[in-house]
Amino acid sequence: MQTWHADVIIIGGGLVGSTLALALARHDVTSIVVDTQDLDTTTTAAFDGRASAVASASGRMLRALGLGDIIDTHGCPIGEIRVTDAAHPQFLHFDAGEGNDPLGTMVENRHLRTGLLAAVRNCPEVTLLAPVTVASLVRDDHAATLTLADGRSFRAALAVACDGRRSPTREAAGIPIAQFHYPHAALITMVSHSVPHGNVACELFYPQGPLALLPMLDSEDAGNGARPRTAIVWTVDGKHMAAAKKLGPKQLAAEIAARCDGTLGEIEVIAPQTVWPLGYHHAARYTDNRLLLLGDSAHGIHPIAGQGLNMGFRDVAAAAEVLTNAARNGLDLGSPDVLAQVSAWRRFDNSLVCAVTDGLNRLFALPGRVPSRVRRIGLSAVERLPPLKNFFMNQARGETGKLPALLKGELV
Repeated sequence: MQTWHADVIIIGGGLVGSTLALALARHDVTSIVVDTQDLDTTTTAAFDGRASAVASASGRMLRALGLGDIIDTHGCPIGEIRVTDAAHPQFLHFDAGEGNDPLGTMVENRHLRTGLLAAVRNCPEVTLLAPVTVASLVRDDHAATLTLADGRSFRAALAVACDGRRSPTREAAGIPIAQFHYPHAALITMVSHSVPHGNVACELFYPQGPLALLPMLDSEDAGNGARPRTAIVWTVDGKHMAAAKKLGPKQLAAEIAARCDGTLGEIEVIAPQTVWPLGYHHAARYTDNRLLLLGDSAHGIHPIAGQGLNMGFRDVAAAAEVLTNAARNGLDLGSPDVLAQVSAWRRFDNSLVCAVTDGLNRLFALPGRVPSRVRRIGLSAVERLPPLKNFFMNQARGETGKLPALLKGELV
């Protein structure tokens, strides 16, 4: 049977895998993208209902790849971020400032998937195969060969795993991960409300877990006019996960209203709630023989700061720059030296974000008056120290460390 060839095989056609394919295609690096899912089903509102905070740097990359319409049409800019210990009036405040890029943009994942899927299908340098079943991935000194259950075979210099937290590709390669499960779950839904959010994102920390209020575009309601919307990420005790799933819309609205202390006014739940167990993992290494891990296949963190997807986008930007430079210079894309450059570029940044998010979650989970007092003193200190405050603001924007060209809005 015939074997098809490309420069790169990408396993996983989600947000990270599709973006990588488009970034490589800008420099005529061809890819074959395979996914076990019917990707059209992932573009529906019923798929999972999640929304992501696309950091400013990630947004510049999407614009450079011709995907700015997703953000302009479906995104709600975040102009301010407020961080509080519970509903205490003293808070840490980040402001994008007049004339600057927003701190991020809230976009429903289905809109990101829809735009990326259309772009991939219209890209001649990308071959998308989904849904398919992978029978084997064989990696030797010369190439990576992927065979599907139907017998079709594909060969490339490099295989890139973008197949999620439970990455079968990573597991088959025997790459160990450091991992643990948090004793919490994330309840995710969407609410409409009577008080405008003013493009302000709020993170309210309670010992039981944080509550994130993330501004979305107003709803389209022809009968009553548009109403403000906010995405909710409420961290609940894992023991209460089953009960949280059973909360009716009115009960859930009352629980959210009680925790945000009237910030949003009258609240109505307008989307089903989904509940996700929370965990942490980080691969011991990002590379193996002719294999590179990116996105959730390499790392997964607590959603406390909304950085999970942005870490994956930063992986893409760095990998695309290294791989396209290697292709331009006639190098073997799967060589250890090339893959080591990607790993070295991303390892420190990912490790830092993993440590910070885990540390914040554990710090704010400590119960009692003394830890609460310490947290408030800490928030006040950060508010009064511009260098420290700027560090956290740059983290939110995705602008720390050596930035790949795509995160600056430039093509490699």
